[in-house]
Amino acid sequence: MWLRSAGWVVGDAFGLRLRAATSALGALCVGIDPHPALLAEWGLTDDVDGLARFCDGCVQAFAGQVGVVKPQSAFFERHGSGGVAVLERLLAAFAGSGTLTLLDAKRGDIGSTMDGYADAYLALGAPLGADAVTLSPYLGFGSLAPALDAAADAGRGAFALARTSNPEGTEVQLATLAGRSVAQSVVDGAAARNAGASPIGDVGVVVGATHDHGLDLSALHGPVLAPGVGAQGAGPADVARRFAGVDGIVLPAAARSVLAAGPDVGALRCAAQRLRDEIAAARP
Repeated sequence: MWLRSAGWVVGDAFGLRLRAATSALGALCVGIDPHPALLAEWGLTDDVDGLARFCDGCVQAFAGQVGVVKPQSAFFERHGSGGVAVLERLLAAFAGSGTLTLLDAKRGDIGSTMDGYADAYLALGAPLGADAVTLSPYLGFGSLAPALDAAADAGRGAFALARTSNPEGTEVQLATLAGRSVAQSVVDGAAARNAGASPIGDVGVVVGATHDHGLDLSALHGPVLAPGVGAQGAGPADVARRFAGVDGIVLPAAARSVLAAGPDVGALRCAAQRLRDEIAAARP
């Protein structure tokens, strides 16, 4: 049932579509992370067939039920071309359902290579085109320009890594230059791209929900992807406190704590809806 065509519609900007999706279906972002252990827990084989069955269950459970889903590209790529084909079909299956897709690919490079990533993920007609994609700005925020320009032209969004939840990120992301952290410079770069957009801009940042980030997000005027909810230790109250005053939309992201309810589609849907409602109730 989930092999229908994408039906991509050019026109509305990503920020506008994200506002509509989260207003209707809530701000929870459900990670779709088919790692080997989870496939085994669902009674599925660790191959393309098991991957496809996993995705079928996720589409049935989440399409039109949550605001955003976030497939992790690595868990599809590990199966080679067949896995990437499943990812393409997964993205197409959510298109038009009301649920937006945010592909967690963390791509980043310079020049013509960045152009290539933009063509793959963000340009009009991109074969792996999601509603948005994660990008790595650690070759300089300016290196993302080809991807951000392609996203804007196609009505897609992008989320730049700023202050991630992994402890290894601290040494780079909290390094200072000219009185501000590297992570803050990423936020400020995104804010500059979003200036004047209505209702919010299309360039978001990734800021982990598992720790106090110490960033000034008040001028971002764009979305924040906040991973780490559930199995990584952050709860709805942590999200509400750590992201109070954000000028944009906060997307708390959870994967394992929701996917553990599978493979039963009804149980998956209930787990997502329960966490979505807890997040909404915790907002000030």
